Amino acid sequence: MRIAYVCSDPGIPIFGCKGASIHAQAVLQVLHRQGHEIHLVSPRPGGEPLIPLVLHRLPGVSGGPTAERERSARRSDAAVADLLTAVQPDLVYERYSLWGEAATRWADANGVPSVLEVNAPLVEEQATYRELVDRPAAERVARSALSRAGAVVCVSDGVADWARTVSTRPDRVRTLPNGVDVDRIHPATRPVTPAAGTDFTVGFVGTLKPWHGLENLVAAVGRLVESELQADRAPTWRLLVVGGGPLRESITALAGRLGIADRVELTGAVPADGVAAQLQRMDVACAPYPAQSRFYFSPLKIYEYLAAGLPVVASAVGQVPQALDHGRLGPLVPAGDVAALAEGLRTVRADLAWRTSLRQESRHAAVTRHTWTAVVERALALPEQAEAA
Repeated sequence: MRIAYVCSDPGIPIFGCKGASIHAQAVLQVLHRQGHEIHLVSPRPGGEPLIPLVLHRLPGVSGGPTAERERSARRSDAAVADLLTAVQPDLVYERYSLWGEAATRWADANGVPSVLEVNAPLVEEQATYRELVDRPAAERVARSALSRAGAVVCVSDGVADWARTVSTRPDRVRTLPNGVDVDRIHPATRPVTPAAGTDFTVGFVGTLKPWHGLENLVAAVGRLVESELQADRAPTWRLLVVGGGPLRESITALAGRLGIADRVELTGAVPADGVAAQLQRMDVACAPYPAQSRFYFSPLKIYEYLAAGLPVVASAVGQVPQALDHGRLGPLVPAGDVAALAEGLRTVRADLAWRTSLRQESRHAAVTRHTWTAVVERALALPEQAEAA
């Protein structure tokens, strides 16, 4: 098929290092492996394409005041229609953006199947965490896009609940959690680290932003190092933070205040192809989310941790317990509880037999339940199923 992949969000560099970028790359790579002809429509490719495709660049979005940026984003999205008319795709696959409605409108008007992938309730997110001047217009765009799409795939039940309240066709909304590239990420070949006597590395992958709870993880590792020092033992706990972001300086400062600066490594942003090697350096991985009133994420990091055969210590929020088989693949702890997080890490380290078995069990869960190939195949089948219904 000739597939148009549309992402009119200027905040997502398609071939960048952000989580959203990795998600987009994963979908594109699956489409390429399946033999489809791919046309990428985006205002921000963010680098050289990693696979053969035809790039159609949308007009850039203004960096001026918020109101002007919003108008500029809508003008940029409006250009999608003419591009699709020129391409004449057999299917439109769009990543929902705050001002993106032209792609689903075009597909609906031209009888072309379409899939709209929704990763967050962007109207609520923009109004709460950033700035949204014309909220009524953003709500109209969301209603138009979600109602016209042949199928709407949401990364979590929380996102799907929001989508159903917006769309006039809630029957077309489905939940499809994120996936992982199990060909790119593999478990380490080195032996599982002993419970004592050598360095033990706690890992985190993600953008350094407040909603990931990284400060809690640093504080937990600080507790663990302090307990070793109090027992007159040389510190063996290490923290490896893979990713960049606005909290880098505050995380570095916190590690300094806790006296563990020499036990913490921040790699900065790492390309998707480099994440696999960093995961293999870890003995346990963490998703230390803080308490949040509405947790609607489907964390990419957890599926990457599983593909790497790592035990995972994570906050018991949203769909995280389901992804970790309700604690079978790693301890679940109360969100924001530093003491519980430290104890969960201590428990994993002490149980060498469990960690050894998890290298196989976690990998098996990723391969059998969470591949990007399965996610994309299910998404592409939905428009036809909706028409049949």
